[in-house]
Amino acid sequence: MNLQEHYNQLYKKSSKAILEGNYKVDHQINDASDSRFGVTLLIRPSDEIKAQIQLFLDKLREVDSQQYYYPNSDIHITVMSIISCYEGFTLDKIRIEEYIEIIQKSLLEVDEIKIEFKGVTASTSAIMIQGFPTDESLNNLRDKLRENFKKSILQQSIDSRYAIATAHSTVLRFQEKLENPEKLMAVVEKFRDYDFGEFTVDKLELVYNDWYQRKSNTIDLADFYL
Repeated sequence: MNLQEHYNQLYKKSSKAILEGNYKVDHQINDASDSRFGVTLLIRPSDEIKAQIQLFLDKLREVDSQQYYYPNSDIHITVMSIISCYEGFTLDKIRIEEYIEIIQKSLLEVDEIKIEFKGVTASTSAIMIQGFPTDESLNNLRDKLRENFKKSILQQSIDSRYAIATAHSTVLRFQEKLENPEKLMAVVEKFRDYDFGEFTVDKLELVYNDWYQRKSNTIDLADFYL
């Protein structure tokens, strides 16, 4: 996949929809009864990059403070959604050691993963930072995870919604009607090619999480150091 082209097409289509009022508001963000949980292998960007992201979010807050802004603790890149969030999923349904074993096996040939965060894109319900792996390491790891999990009999839903191929990070979700779509998208446009920085991944985290990866609802299951 040509990531730049993918992000560009997504932005073109979504920014047009947002400006025309055809965006989606997520009404479940503040629903305390939301019981959608899953298991995810993820990467967290460096503190330096998170600081740059918050500068961007501060600019967005100035034009619309009513949206859902990700705190630093929740910003992440999904390596693989191993069990996609669904209602009523709890950890007692699986043996987590078996998942850890498969991930460790998949990581054997991974040396280094570097990711560059450059520019922003949008969907019809969110604003995202564009992530670009500097080589094939992340893709190779994802392929190994797919292969090893599919050979197992463990509960998993890898690629059930879509085959993950990007390295983006969602940082804002629409939770209310936009106060001024034009002003919001004007800020996004200014950051379209902004260089948020590059980092080398030193750790992957396996977590039990809600739909929004909120720290308050997350249980850390295992860390894998590269």
